[in-house]
Amino acid sequence: MLRSILRSAATAAKSHPTTGDIRIPASISASSKLSSSRTFATSTHPKKPNFRPDIKHENAAAGAKAAETLNKDLRARALKEDEKDKSLDIGPDGRPLFTSATSISELTKKDTCTYMKFRREELERVLPEGLPVGMLKEFGDSMRDALLIRQSFLDLRDNFRMVVDPTLQSNTKGLKARKQVVLDGPVSSGKSIALAMLVHWARDEGWLVLYVPKGREWTHGGFFYKNPKTGLWDTPVQAANVLQARNCRVDLRSAYILPPRTLLVGLPWDFLKYNKDHLQKIPCKIFEPIPLGEGAGVGWMKGADVVQIPEDYTLLDLVQVGLNSTHAAVGVVVRLREELSLVKDIPVLIAVDQYNSWFTFSEYEEPVTVRSCRPIHARELATVNAFRSMIHDNMMVGAFSHSTAVGKLRKDLPVVPADARVNFPRYSVDEAASVCHYYLRQRLIQREAFTEQSWKKIYYLSNGNGAEMRWL
Repeated sequence: MLRSILRSAATAAKSHPTTGDIRIPASISASSKLSSSRTFATSTHPKKPNFRPDIKHENAAAGAKAAETLNKDLRARALKEDEKDKSLDIGPDGRPLFTSATSISELTKKDTCTYMKFRREELERVLPEGLPVGMLKEFGDSMRDALLIRQSFLDLRDNFRMVVDPTLQSNTKGLKARKQVVLDGPVSSGKSIALAMLVHWARDEGWLVLYVPKGREWTHGGFFYKNPKTGLWDTPVQAANVLQARNCRVDLRSAYILPPRTLLVGLPWDFLKYNKDHLQKIPCKIFEPIPLGEGAGVGWMKGADVVQIPEDYTLLDLVQVGLNSTHAAVGVVVRLREELSLVKDIPVLIAVDQYNSWFTFSEYEEPVTVRSCRPIHARELATVNAFRSMIHDNMMVGAFSHSTAVGKLRKDLPVVPADARVNFPRYSVDEAASVCHYYLRQRLIQREAFTEQSWKKIYYLSNGNGAEMRWL
């Protein structure tokens, strides 16, 4: 543009020689000199503008991703070859790196600091509610479905084993078994993985287990209504998800018509998928009508406010009532909690991860004025209010999740026994040694760079944090 201005001025001067000198503003003159000097100093040809500046960045990212994929493929091939060499399965001090136990029930103190191999299909069958994120991350990075056997987990398992069989307490030096346990501890100490393994063990033992892998989902998302009959807030979508798979949508248009003893087949229900055989053998013991609430997005049901429970119903039939009607979902979940407390034929365990989400405010708000809202506490939700308390005689374990931070809670929680809170530690030095040797076995660490001094530096640098140790 500056050159065109100068060219126009020169042309005008040539075409009008009789006129006086044409004065060019100083700013234009200086800038033109600066521009010309820069062009002359760099190159005789001006640099072309780059109209696609992201191409180089995208090519670099694509190249890095391709290199990472290639490295994973090469590593996977090398690990496949390593399976033929059993001399590599050696842990610290020449001890075996993998346990010979075939089930969690067979694990003893001698198996601590060793790894137990799992099959992904078996884990997904026993834990249809979903595997913890930390477990999946460990499996993905190590390229093997194996978990470290820790003494802290064995203590947790043996605690509930003694609850069911009190005769085992004679061998524990007078330690009292706790029916209610809250796992607390720092971030990435393995609480969620320990809880999932406990559920795995309990179901292998034939227990009836209600497993909630994401307690935070009970207080976030979906519809919420205040039930004038109970004074609590109903969350019908969350209540239906307790009974069925998260990926299975609730039919909001379903009418409440349930023929007696109807079996709904083909749906991937979380609670029914593994407990169906137990539920169909346990008869209902509470026959009071279940109150209906507002349905998810469909309002109140016309012409009915309760649903009758026949005396020949089992717990399976009770759960199907909540699956058939969004109006009855919340009432069925609350009634299910009462029914589970009356089961005596088989052990019943309630396991809740992200348990600390039930002691703070939910995502929901209640309008107070035109311009203000009041946050609704989790205890005001009907489903949370039914399951949150540990002041009872049933077996229940909850795990705090500090990765989904909800604020610092006080030490003495209102509905938790004073001695229920247990600190779940991070890796000890012995456990860290096994972990680093396992990562060496899985080629996450180069053998020429692996020394005892190096892995101890990683351990102390991460302070025993499992996720940080794997990343380092």
